[in-house]
Amino acid sequence: MGKAIIFGASGQLGQCLAQVARERNTPGLLFLPEAEANILNVPGLRALFELHRPAYCINCAAYTAVDKAEDELELARKINRDGVENLARLCGEFGTTLIQVSTDFVFAGDGNTPLLETDDTTPISAYGLTKLEGEQVIAPHTERYFTLRTSWLYSEFANNFVKTMLRLGRERDELRVIWDQTGTPTYAIDLAGCILTIIETGNQHYGLYHYSNEGLTSWYDFTVAIFELSGISTEVTPIRTAEYPTKATRPPYSVLDKTKAKTQLGVAIPHWRASLAECMARLAQA
Repeated sequence: MGKAIIFGASGQLGQCLAQVARERNTPGLLFLPEAEANILNVPGLRALFELHRPAYCINCAAYTAVDKAEDELELARKINRDGVENLARLCGEFGTTLIQVSTDFVFAGDGNTPLLETDDTTPISAYGLTKLEGEQVIAPHTERYFTLRTSWLYSEFANNFVKTMLRLGRERDELRVIWDQTGTPTYAIDLAGCILTIIETGNQHYGLYHYSNEGLTSWYDFTVAIFELSGISTEVTPIRTAEYPTKATRPPYSVLDKTKAKTQLGVAIPHWRASLAECMARLAQA
């Protein structure tokens, strides 16, 4: 299958890729430190490609501070658009397949049916805009790419919603959590498995895909499920988005349709509750 360089190796998804690769004994994955694999350092990137001649480039590096991006648009754009274009250009030159991770935030979220890859993208936040721009700069440079849009990513690694709720649940008697935003939590271990399946099978059905876990829920119901599985008795009160104002606007509905991923990539996708239970079990063991 050839070598694969992972950019953003120290982040949540990068750590999940390393975990799944160990479990599967997947060879040839290079998890390099950011100082050595900075997507904004073009001479450094070229040196890496010339040295390793990778068959795959997996980009997990991103600016993901959704609210801060409203004030740091150019920095977010530099990482989420320009960094991706740097990789896409080199992938085209070296015949490397690019695997880019994107987000449900490219959608406005004003519908009520699962979103297809072909649906109109109208981001309503700076973060969503820069991630969409990152999607758009790939095709001019290479046809060999997979863009995977995902949503509500969590795992036992790094900072994420599940770990934050577990911490707050142990610290507080009551939590107020939004119930009028609907989407699908995605266990980053499952997304990592999808990425490795693409590589291990040599899949060449290039293009744009949606990948999240199955089912749908609200942040409120997700929190209730987390507490049920962990035995936390903190009272959870549902509130509307308007009662918890944030700098960036979130899509009210961002459930992704995964039909294309299941048929073209050949992956089985677990329900979010099953994957959450697996994550909670891993956290308990740790």
